[in-house]
Amino acid sequence: MGANGRRVGGRPTKEQAAALDNLVLDGARTLFCQKGVSHSSVEEIAVHLGVSKHTIYRRFSNKAALLDAVVQRDIRRFCSELLSVSRDTIDPLEAVRRTAQRYFEFGSSRDYAAFYLSVSAEAAFSPTLRKRLSEWSQAALQPLIDTISAAQAAGVIGAGEPGTICEILVDLLEGANNRVRLRDEASCDERTPQQLFDQRWAVFVVATRGDLRNLAPISGRADGTKSG
Repeated sequence: MGANGRRVGGRPTKEQAAALDNLVLDGARTLFCQKGVSHSSVEEIAVHLGVSKHTIYRRFSNKAALLDAVVQRDIRRFCSELLSVSRDTIDPLEAVRRTAQRYFEFGSSRDYAAFYLSVSAEAAFSPTLRKRLSEWSQAALQPLIDTISAAQAAGVIGAGEPGTICEILVDLLEGANNRVRLRDEASCDERTPQQLFDQRWAVFVVATRGDLRNLAPISGRADGTKSG
């Protein structure tokens, strides 16, 4: 097999094509993380991987499509992990807790955070990327939103917009994630990641016992943006 993933003298097998797709996505993700999306080009990604730029363009029409493919693959993996931890859980509140904890574990990873913080920083100056980031976030959080809805149906979380309640939980966890990611060896904060999670979870449980319908955004949308 040649460097571009093809069989010598023929078309690549499905396995070889899938391996090459993953190679391209891995390389793009690495470069996007290191240099930022706006400062990375398809040509640079090709050089980084040792393939021709046509190898990438045959799969992805432009850099935006390549970024979307990178994120969509991450979302599939992320959602699969979130779903797996609550699949066999009978207690609906425990299902929310397990799903939230898996989210927290993902977010505490410096490798995971580095990529998405880089994309988020660029989204602050790009309305198009900001819109896509909101869509990606909604898709990634759907398993957690669904467990919250199920817990509401069981009466263990108060009535209200599940997406808004999910936002509150995520905001609590992101603060803890920052503490874990930015902690150095000289830190005086001796709390373990598990303790940080447990503290936020305890606050969330107390805060969501009552009627939460007054927390719903004006538009009723989970991302908090106005319709129209």
